[in-house]
Formats: sequence, C-alpha cells, structure tokens
Amino acid sequence: MAHIRITAGPYSFTARFEDADAPRTCAKFRTLLPYRQRIIHVRWSGEACWIPLGNFDLDLAPENHTSYPAPGQILLYPGGISETEILLAYGAVRFASKVGQLAGNHFLTVTEGNENLAGLGKLVLWSGAQEIVFADAAGG
Repeated sequence: MAHIRITAGPYSFTARFEDADAPRTCAKFRTLLPYRQRIIHVRWSGEACWIPLGNFDLDLAPENHTSYPAPGQILLYPGGISETEILLAYGAVRFASKVGQLAGNHFLTVTEGNENLAGLGKLVLWSGAQEIVFADAAGG
C-alpha cells in the first residue's frame, strides 16, 4: 500500500507513504490501519492540527524528522520530551510543545485534496475536534 485515504470532518484526502525516508514509521503506522481518532487544533505550532496520543509507545526513533513541515505533510512525533502525537500541517508551522521545539517523523504527504487543508484547519480551529480516519486507499 503506497497511498492512504484520510477522511477528516467533511473533507477527504489521499496521501502517500514516505517509505524511502521513513520506512519504520510507515511500517508501524500501517499496522494501526484503519486508524480512527479525533483531531484538534494545535496550541503552539501555528497552522496545523494534531492528534494527541499521550504516552502511547510506538517504539520508534527519529527518521526523516523536521520541525518545519510544509502544508500537507504529516508528522508522527514518537514521544520523548513531549507526548506522542500526529501533526497535520495546513499552513506555516514551527512544530513545538509547551517544552519547546519538536521534530516529528515526516511519514505521509497529502497528494490529493490539498485545496481543502486550510478549510479543515479553520473548521477544527473554530468548531472544535473532528473525527479523522486513516484507511487503505484501495479500500482494504
């Protein structure tokens, strides 16, 4: 599976796994599919939404990590100085938490539906948490 379908609120996106640059993170996330959660707006990072995962241990180390994801890039922060989380950038981002700047593993990139990223961000900001589902794009 090279692509994934993401449904968040009323929006749908297709994203590709960044297998070449983040193979362990991609493989681990595939084991969680279909993955259902709620997405909320970030507090410190700028124009992004996140899924807080507390102390959920995915047994991952940094790979293909960045603090400045571009719109449509999805990061998985495997925990450490802050809680485990997934971050979806929709605009300008400097990934951070209350303890300071973070770097997350860039493991997915939105390839279809990018025009709706800002709409999702604004919906989450002004209307609150939204249901999000990550599933195999082929329907499996």
